[in-house]
Amino acid sequence: MGTRGKDRQIDNIEFNVSDIARSKAFYGSVFGWTFTDYGPDYCEFTDGRLTGGFTTGSVRPGGPLVILYADDLAATQKRLEAVGAPITTPTFDFPGGSRFHFTDPDGYELAVWMAR
Repeated sequence: MGTRGKDRQIDNIEFNVSDIARSKAFYGSVFGWTFTDYGPDYCEFTDGRLTGGFTTGSVRPGGPLVILYADDLAATQKRLEAVGAPITTPTFDFPGGSRFHFTDPDGYELAVWMAR
C-alpha cells in the first residue's frame, strides 16, 4: 500500500491480473507508470499521484478493487456492519498494515486498510 492515507478516503486501487509482467508492460508503456515488486504475486504501481497494485488471482467482475484508508480499522468495520454491509474477507495482515473487504448495497466489493 502507499503511504499512510487520510481517514475515510480512497487510498489505493488494486487490479487482479492474470500476468503481472504483461500489465506492467502495458501500463508502463502507455501511461508511464512506475513499479515496485513485492514478490511474485504483488506489484505496486504509481502514476505520480495515486498508488495502486497488481495482484495475481481471478480477475474480478466489475473492475479493480477500490481501497479506502482508516485510522481505526475495527471502528470502520463496526460502522459497516451496523449498516448491514457484508464483510466478504475478514481482516488480514500484510507487510505494512491490515485490511478487510466488504460489499456495498449494490454488490461492489471494496477494501479498507490501516497502516501499522
